[in-house]
Amino acid sequence: MSTASQKITPCLWFDNQAEEAVHYYLEVFSTGKIKETSYHGEHSPGRAGDVLTIVFELEGQNFMALNGGPYFTFTPAVSMVIDCHSQEEVDRYWDYFAAEGKEDQCGWIQDKYGVSWQVVPAVLTEMLQDKDTNKAEAVMQAMLQMKKINISELKQAYDQV
Repeated sequence: MSTASQKITPCLWFDNQAEEAVHYYLEVFSTGKIKETSYHGEHSPGRAGDVLTIVFELEGQNFMALNGGPYFTFTPAVSMVIDCHSQEEVDRYWDYFAAEGKEDQCGWIQDKYGVSWQVVPAVLTEMLQDKDTNKAEAVMQAMLQMKKINISELKQAYDQV
C-alpha cells in the first residue's frame, strides 16, 4: 500500500464488507476513486483471492478499508467530519446515510456499516466561534435540539441575540 501523498491514512475495519462499503462511499461523495486493492494469498488468514484491503480516496482524503473479520466494530468515539457549505449539501449526505443508518444528535449519523459521520455546515463552526459568547451559546443550544443540522434555524438563534 502506498499512500505517500498523505502521512496518516484512516483504516476502516470491516468484517467482510470492505469492497461493498467502499462503493457505498463512492456513491455519495462527488470525487472519489479506488486507488489499489490487495487480496488474501495462499498463506494469509483469509480465503485466497478474497479482498484484504482497498485504498480509496474521498474528496482528496485517502482511506483504507480492511476485511479483518468480526473482531472489532465501529463506535462513535471516532467519526468522520464532513465540512458542508450549504443546507443542500447537509441534506444530501444526511439523507444518504440516514436511508439505512442511524441518526444521532447534533449532526452525527452512523451509516449502515456503523461508521459515524458528523455532517457539519461550516457556518456552524463560525457561529460557535463568535466573539459574542451570547450568540455562540444561543447557537449551541439550538444545535443541541437537532439531529440533522438546520442552517436557517441556527441563523435564527444567532440573530435573535
